[in-house]
Amino acid sequence: MDYITFCKNYFAVTNLPINIINDNEVLYSSLGDLLGIPAANPIGLYPSEFNPEFRAQDPDIVYGSVMIEATGDYIMLGPAFPFPPNDELIRRYMHECASPISLKEEIAEALCSIPPLSHMQFCRHLVFIHQCVNGKKMSVSELMMQKSEYHFRREEQYIESIAENLEQGRLHKSCHVEQEVYAAIRQGNPESLKNALLSHSNGIYDGKLAQTPLRQAKNLFISTAAKATVLGTIPGGMDSERAYQLMDLYIQECEKMQSIDTIQSLQYAMLMDLCQKTAEYKVPLGLSSESYDCINFIRSQVNSAITVEDVAEHIHRSVSYTTKKFKKELGFTMGTFITRCKLEEAKSLLAYSNKSLAEISNYLCFSNQAHFQNLFKKQYDITPMKYRKKHQVFQVHKY
Repeated sequence: MDYITFCKNYFAVTNLPINIINDNEVLYSSLGDLLGIPAANPIGLYPSEFNPEFRAQDPDIVYGSVMIEATGDYIMLGPAFPFPPNDELIRRYMHECASPISLKEEIAEALCSIPPLSHMQFCRHLVFIHQCVNGKKMSVSELMMQKSEYHFRREEQYIESIAENLEQGRLHKSCHVEQEVYAAIRQGNPESLKNALLSHSNGIYDGKLAQTPLRQAKNLFISTAAKATVLGTIPGGMDSERAYQLMDLYIQECEKMQSIDTIQSLQYAMLMDLCQKTAEYKVPLGLSSESYDCINFIRSQVNSAITVEDVAEHIHRSVSYTTKKFKKELGFTMGTFITRCKLEEAKSLLAYSNKSLAEISNYLCFSNQAHFQNLFKKQYDITPMKYRKKHQVFQVHKY
């Protein structure tokens, strides 16, 4: 195999820097070719029992090697980054390679064009190259379990980080603080949530999740949104699909923001919104698993012509058993609950979509628009059109 041609093609397809090294001499470097500069090898090669193997001096600048068994040369993949490199990371890379400062702009442009890779994604590339040049298969999980120098450096950084945080008094949120916040969401209690957030608004270290303050704020937002959904809204009674969709929408909105203050404000608004919505979907304590399954099934089928028979079939029980148990545990009939869920969905569509009343009626499988409007007025003491005018988010609607 022409290994240099292989590396050139690999770089052209993936845009991941790749090199061929023999006795620490660089025979080919994709970045060197791209930038028109002498190739440099920032990672010393040492004998190892692993092939492929992770190699890194800096935990945030990842390399991996594949020894070509036919020649004894190494294919070095990297640098790769788990996130787009910032100025600090570019500076550290240039220091490793002893790159002249005059080339900073060209090097920064090249590094920023490298697609960010997770640890697993990087593993897949190494496994693929290993199979291509050595004809040997290896599972990604096998490579990820490898106790290489890369992992020892991560372990070292982990220990140093713990020691530094203890010394400087930077502690993560204690377990009871998070339990208090997510319990309030789970209970659908906005007042308790507000008190919990105000009580712990200062002096809490959230951990380091990124290299820049803006990315740190976004990563913390994502972590909070995920935990609030999994530990709060879903156990509190909201069906999982609706909860995850709401979480996704908030995360997408956060990603568009460019200031820490707006992200923090959005996080507060998100937690309160999740809490209030959980209250709307609250299920009684002690509810049987069968009735809970009925509730979740009905909520996930609001846009279908769902019947009591459908629900009974879902839990593999008779209609008589299902309806009696549901009425006994919740205090109202299943038919009433089905209608209520459809009307709650109608409220969201009126406020957050530009669907016409006829479209909403058809989407939620009401018999006709007039029936939908009458039920809505009876339930909420306001017509759908007046509700939309009061709560609308979109400025232009079609009726």
